[in-house]
Parts: sequence; structure tokens; C-alpha cells
Amino acid sequence: MRDSAILITYDKEDAVKEAIALCESAGYDIRKIIRQKFLNRAKYGVGEGKVEELKELVNSSRPDAVIFDEILKPSQNYNLASTLKTNILDREALILQIFERRARSSESILQVKLAQLRYEMSRAKEKVRLAKMGEQPGFMGIGKFEVDVYSNDIKNRMNSVKFKLQKASRQRALHRQARKRIGFKTVSLAGYTSAGKTTLFNMLTGENKEESPKLFTTLSTTTRKIILQEMEVLISDTVGFISKLPAYMIQAFKSTLEELTYTDIVVVVVDISDTILELKKKFRSCITTLDEIGVDKDKMIFALNKSDLVSEEEINDKIDQLALKDNKKCLPVSAVTKQNISQLKDLIHLGIEDKPKVNEKSEVAKQEIEINYED
Repeated sequence: MRDSAILITYDKEDAVKEAIALCESAGYDIRKIIRQKFLNRAKYGVGEGKVEELKELVNSSRPDAVIFDEILKPSQNYNLASTLKTNILDREALILQIFERRARSSESILQVKLAQLRYEMSRAKEKVRLAKMGEQPGFMGIGKFEVDVYSNDIKNRMNSVKFKLQKASRQRALHRQARKRIGFKTVSLAGYTSAGKTTLFNMLTGENKEESPKLFTTLSTTTRKIILQEMEVLISDTVGFISKLPAYMIQAFKSTLEELTYTDIVVVVVDISDTILELKKKFRSCITTLDEIGVDKDKMIFALNKSDLVSEEEINDKIDQLALKDNKKCLPVSAVTKQNISQLKDLIHLGIEDKPKVNEKSEVAKQEIEINYED
């Protein structure tokens, strides 16, 4: 039986839609949605009058959690938990729950663990202070820890996870060098979560990877070999992006996301069937994240997926809205109907052929500099 929840989110359709998707991906049945213009009030995130309404709602419906679609300070989380007497999950905690449910490979499990520990560390001092106030001595599992004991415990666990991830990163670097020696070219699919990357990956490779409208279906990278005009190419499906993803979560998945900086071509998969508002927000989030990772814009190809659900006129309008009108590496496709899939393959092949050769030694040097899990 799925856990139940009350969802508090912004009074915007795109925010509500994404918040519902996050809740469903984490396994929650939503009993009630409360829409608010602001979620940044000092004490509770919402106004005190709304908290009183929530208290009555929680008492009558007995949800397993109240989900707050914004980042809460520990004091706000504590105030809500103390008043409502139920589990409070903010946006970050909810995403971490989804990551934990989706993690399959040993590396992705370690990455999720590192993200969870960083989430915990950022709140350690305040959580201990609140726990010692006496009302809830076991608040969020802290017990009677002192600040330094609690922080050192988290640091020790983080260092253990970082060491294992550094080993995985070094292994990835060796694999990249081996692929270069053999002569393999590489392509990575990237984009907002649930844009259809895995469906496109399956279409291009003939694979049968799990596809789902739920968010974060893919957490670990899967790589397969395909042939493009007699050229052997390795293509990878990567973890999806999402708006307001904290820097520490991106950092935790660095050993996976770093592949995007070394690949020959990055196919940015965009759900062109989204509303203009959603489309712009998601596209901006993708480009910002790719820029933060250090991906060269010149090697990006934009695959406007799900084009079978949209008219040609609407596609052209959205291309214009995304400032891609003059971009020759932008193509409407459909992973379901196979529309323009052969043209996408041609575009990838052309991009690989036109890409200037990179000195292998410089990549190794870059690897040594960048692979660093320190805070």
C-alpha cells in the first residue's frame, strides 16, 4: 500500500504538475493539494493561518507525510513537524527519496548516499540545536548527539563514500582512454527528467531499457554500441536534470555526469510537447546544468522529442521561443513514431566528423584536476 501525503506547492500549473510527478515517483498518493503564492514565510514557509488549516486537515486525513515543494530551513521543518505532528518532506528530501528508490548500480547507490549525507551535513548544527530544545529530543533521528560528534560522524561516512566514488571515477577514466585507443566515438543523451531520453536511447540502440513517465527512471549510465554509416559509436543514457537541483546533488553525481564533458556529442533531449512555460523553464535548467558541468556548447545537438504530439506550426513557434531558429543542430524527432530518427543519426555522424581531435594527454590531465569530491 502506498503512503499518503498532503502536497503544498506553488499556485502555478507547471509547478503543480512537476510536484505531483515527484510525489508519484516517490510512491505517494496525494490526498490534498494546497496551492500557495509564496512558500518562503519565515517561520513555517507558509502563513500561520494556513498552518492552522493544515493542522485540521492533518488531524482529519492522517497522511503519512506533508510534502513541501520548496527547500525548507531546518527550523521551518522543525516548526512544521512540531505543530502538525507528522513527517515533513521538503523538495530536496523528496528528490533524495526518489533517487534512493531508483538507484540500482553500486555506483548510483553510493552517489545517492553521498547526496543524502551532504543534505544531512548542511543541516547538522541547526538540527542538533533544535533537538536539544527538549520538545522532540529524537527530532529526525538525532537523539542527544552533540554538534561535533554528529558532524564528525557524518564527515567520516562521507569520506568513506567519496573514496569509493573516486575509485569509480578513476575506473571511468581508464575506460575512456581504452575507448580512445580503440577508436570508438561517444555520444551521450542528456536532458530534463522524463523528456523521453530512455525511449530515444531504446530506439537508437534496439535496447529494451525500462521506460516510464515517472521522474528519474535513469540514475546510472547505460552504454551500448551502434553503427552510424559504418562508424562504431558508443551511445549512453544519463541521469535527467530537474529545476532547483542543489549544487551538492549535481556534485554527488559527478562521476556519472562528468562523462558529458568528455563525450564527442551531447544530444540534449527536449520534450517539445510541453507548454511554453514548462518548456522554457526546463530548457533553461538543462543548459544551466550542462554549463555548470562544463559541457562545450559546440558539441550539443538538440533533439526536440515527442514532436508527433505537436503541430508543425507550434514546433516552429517553440523553436523560435527557445532561440534555436538559426541553430542547424536542432531537429524535431519522435522516439515513438521514428520521425526524423535517421536524420538525427546523420546529424550525430556529421557532428562527430566535424569535431576537432582532442589531445588524449590533455584529457588525462583534465581528469586529474577535476575528479575531486571535496566540498
